[in-house]
Amino acid sequence: MLKMNALPDVPRWAVLAAHAVPLVTLPSGLWRIALVAGLPVAPPDGEMSVLGALYVLSLTAVSEALALLTLGLVRPWGDVVPRWIPLLGGRRVRPLAAVVPALLGATALTGIGVWFFCAPYVTPHHVTWQGTPAQDALLAVCYLPLLAWPPLLTAVTIAYYRRRTDRHRADSRAFAGV
Repeated sequence: MLKMNALPDVPRWAVLAAHAVPLVTLPSGLWRIALVAGLPVAPPDGEMSVLGALYVLSLTAVSEALALLTLGLVRPWGDVVPRWIPLLGGRRVRPLAAVVPALLGATALTGIGVWFFCAPYVTPHHVTWQGTPAQDALLAVCYLPLLAWPPLLTAVTIAYYRRRTDRHRADSRAFAGV
């Protein structure tokens, strides 16, 4: 059985959802890597510049890194900063320090998703995709899983907030002798 190293008070569904986030971002990242490698995943658009390739690879690395941060909402390092991190190591993570960026990220991802699907219909000079049916299908298969990222992140963030604030209240009551 897969051991996920989550905290004992994290709901199993939240652990599974947090682990799903990096997986839903992976296909689009692999598609972008294939694009940079010159594989025929997109219509020929001339040769990609070095800066263009670096941008596409950076986008892939950053998106996967951000997706992996979702694991912090169900792992110990989301509650206490690991000791090896200078200046902050060993300190408790304030719940809002994780919740606010996560919810802002989920909101931004939702906006990007809406823009991606609506832009061709509302912009007068939109770029049209001239791919083959196979390229269109591959693009859809690789990018549609990204639509799950915002709701998964939101659900895991809410579970994190509830868990952290309920525990804080319980610790405060125990300390006060209630």
